[in-house]
Amino acid sequence: MPLCEICGRPDTPLTRHHLLPQSRHNKPRFARNHSKAEGQKRIALLCKACHSFIHSVLTEKQLEQSYHNLEALSAHPEIAKFASWICTKPASFQPLSRRNRDRP
Repeated sequence: MPLCEICGRPDTPLTRHHLLPQSRHNKPRFARNHSKAEGQKRIALLCKACHSFIHSVLTEKQLEQSYHNLEALSAHPEIAKFASWICTKPASFQPLSRRNRDRP
């Protein structure tokens, strides 16, 4: 089974993360910088925990403009910290989302 491309955990179900968010494909800035075909092809395979965390930390606009490759995503301080923490957890471990932690 392939590894998560952010944390490297083995044996976790993987999700497809569009490195160029689909919600941005019809924006003029996207059209100037990327093709739709490129947007459809650039995909990372991530565990659910990493995928959820990325979307809780970064907006779609930030993902398109600055974090549209694995190197940039992995270098983001919060994501790097999360990845180093989650990689020590078993494959069955799913952390609470930020939304759930913030509720009283």
